[in-house]
Amino acid sequence: MSPLVFIVGCARSGTTLLQRIVDAHPQIAVTPELHWVTHYFRDRKKWLAPTGRVTAEQVESMIENTKRFSQLEFTPEEFRGLLPGGEPVPYVTFLNGIFALYRQHSGKPLVGNKTPAYVRRLPIFHQIWPEAKFVHIIRDGRDVCLSVLNWYHADRTAGRYSTWAEDRASTTALWWERKVRLGRQGGRSLPPHLYYEISYERLVHKPAEECAKLCAFLGVPYEEKMLRFHEGRTKSKPGLDAKKAWLPITPGLREWRTQMPADDQQRFEAAAGDLLDELGYPRAVPRPQPAHLEHASRMRELFSREAAVRGRELLRGW
Repeated sequence: MSPLVFIVGCARSGTTLLQRIVDAHPQIAVTPELHWVTHYFRDRKKWLAPTGRVTAEQVESMIENTKRFSQLEFTPEEFRGLLPGGEPVPYVTFLNGIFALYRQHSGKPLVGNKTPAYVRRLPIFHQIWPEAKFVHIIRDGRDVCLSVLNWYHADRTAGRYSTWAEDRASTTALWWERKVRLGRQGGRSLPPHLYYEISYERLVHKPAEECAKLCAFLGVPYEEKMLRFHEGRTKSKPGLDAKKAWLPITPGLREWRTQMPADDQQRFEAAAGDLLDELGYPRAVPRPQPAHLEHASRMRELFSREAAVRGRELLRGW
């Protein structure tokens, strides 16, 4: 079972919201994140190598990841059954088995996946699934920054970099820019009918219009049910974020203009202002101060050097 679509994007950009919207379509089931599965074979060369195999030991390890495994709503027996007779199978065969099983459970004819981190993998995923489509959701990086700075999982994203200890805003700006540019760079290498960018801001302000456009890209009829994904699931417990609360489509959950300190705004824009300009997001400070630009240049050098040491994909021109 090959996937219809992958929903990707920088973390905290609205990928979960988009997943829920698309999953509410009566024809499409969208799996939870699968990075914890593909972690076992993250080496790019192994993805396509005919000798690469998923073993029974790896499957048992995945099942033991109780929190992640339970999100798939498979039984352990069903999951083990993806390896007929317990014999190793190729990586792609195993993933296609997950998609097929998820489709079977959902009762829908089409299946997709939402894993934000796959925004870095579009070209290689295209090699594996030549007909799969990719939807890249992009959000104003300053609102992403606000979300990251208030996120208890920040240490798994921008917080992984040593520059975080010195300057969280600039580090998040560079992390956001790298993810968005890698997605755009990879997406533009694909046939145009397979790659689609959707603006988070347009989605939350004109949801019906944007969902209709998205459905046209995916080749399915528009369904108003997509806008009602939250019905029967919304929670009002204090302190819950939008993801856990299952809020309806809600503009203004983050507002960098009023919630982000002015100095953070200036340092973010000095670091990633060019991308803000490309995406049509107006700057708070059109001309950053020389001191901020000098600081941003130093942070970029440190960030890029560390990304290279970590074996991360590098951007052209960085």
